[in-house]
Amino acid sequence: MSFSEQLIEHIRAAFSGIWIQSPEVEEVERTLIRLAPSQSWNLAVWDLAQGFWRMGGTASPEVADPLSALKAFATLRDHETASATLLVLPNFHRFLQSPEIIQQLVSLLKLGKRERMFVVIVSPVLQLPVELTRQFVVLEFPLPAAVELGEIARELVSDTPDLLPTGPAWNQLLDAAAGLTRIEAEGAFALSLTRHGNFQPEVIWELKAQLLRQQNLLRLHRGNESFANLGGLASLKTFCRQALRPGRSASTVKARGVLLLSPPGCGKSAFCRALGNETGRPVLTLDLGAVLGGIVGETERNIRQALQVVDAMAPCVLFVDELEKGLAGVGGTGDAGVATRLFGTLLTWLSDHTSDVFFVGTANHIQHLPPEFTRAERLDGIFFVDLPTKAQRHEIWTLYRRQYDISASEPIPADDGWTGAEIKSCCRLSALLGISLTEAAQQVVPVSKTSAEVIEQLRQWAHGRCLSADQAGIYTHTPAATSRRKVTPSTN
Repeated sequence: MSFSEQLIEHIRAAFSGIWIQSPEVEEVERTLIRLAPSQSWNLAVWDLAQGFWRMGGTASPEVADPLSALKAFATLRDHETASATLLVLPNFHRFLQSPEIIQQLVSLLKLGKRERMFVVIVSPVLQLPVELTRQFVVLEFPLPAAVELGEIARELVSDTPDLLPTGPAWNQLLDAAAGLTRIEAEGAFALSLTRHGNFQPEVIWELKAQLLRQQNLLRLHRGNESFANLGGLASLKTFCRQALRPGRSASTVKARGVLLLSPPGCGKSAFCRALGNETGRPVLTLDLGAVLGGIVGETERNIRQALQVVDAMAPCVLFVDELEKGLAGVGGTGDAGVATRLFGTLLTWLSDHTSDVFFVGTANHIQHLPPEFTRAERLDGIFFVDLPTKAQRHEIWTLYRRQYDISASEPIPADDGWTGAEIKSCCRLSALLGISLTEAAQQVVPVSKTSAEVIEQLRQWAHGRCLSADQAGIYTHTPAATSRRKVTPSTN
């Protein structure tokens, strides 16, 4: 159901308080003005800059304060020619700290149910005082779809339509603009035309990355990493390639995502970055720590906003690193239930979202992750990424020798139990300090030494519960045989 259909439905059902949440306040206002004549709505708008005005009538700049605007609206009743009377209040959330305004709204909403008078607040945030939480229904104004983004691009070059790309280049342009607001998309297209004289998707991606950094909720990654630069993980690579293969119909069977469990430094984050490049999808990193807000309701608003952008940017990969840390406190009361509500919103999205978004979550401590996260059909698979084998370590040494220009003849130091991150650190230190790999290895303390007990616990938990990232099938682990007692025989 489209936004217009939802709005008309709620007006007909006499929901006298409607809160429309959107960063595109002016676009929502234009949409309401376009709808009003076809629905026989009597429309009035008030904002702090222009005052009170009626569509088809004159402005009343003397109605300069919000309380006067609400009182003026109470006098507008037109049962003869209008099916409903709407007062549109852009960015009115700024005035909802006043007891007088809250009480006037309560009275106006009661009157509205009888007289078919509707208060429509349009705001980029949802900040309802407790007195009004059950008086308003909340609608979300969607970000522009590909068709609308295409119309924006066409309008910019209406005099020179030959500048419009065709075929795959057109689809790449629209994919790059997905997730932007209408104003942002128009600005990105205009920047590309100014800089290159035509539409270049790379310019759109560059501007989009800047906008996401400003919001501080999502980070966009579009690098050159590939699976060829990542040693091991053969089964995981094959699984994800098949799930996201080109030409797969996302409308019939939708890939959900995977959870990667492993000790630190085993290549989980590197895999996710490479996955985006391998499948031609942008990688969006969601920082759960940045989502948490200090104001009541801010966390829930942030996670909804982030997931809305993710859905709009589909097809893409959503990467959430170290889930167990971001969801710490789920089920507790120390944070007034904020972590629990955040977790619930994320779980609901994982189960219900229909967009072509592939989720990749990572965890180092499965015991700290809520059990609801690992149930069947929430994700496509839970993979355990173990410490690399000897053959995989040799492959990783070869990759990083080449990257840091280290001679292939230089001997490899003892690396039993090393992770890929530790091999990379050794090669980087060797190149940085101008020393041999053996000398650089003395500066590296592997996690298999510092956290041996934790790694063994992870392996035992993953045994029979997780898929193996290295070879097809269930992960199995055989603990090293240990003697219960070491006895020194007598020499007598």
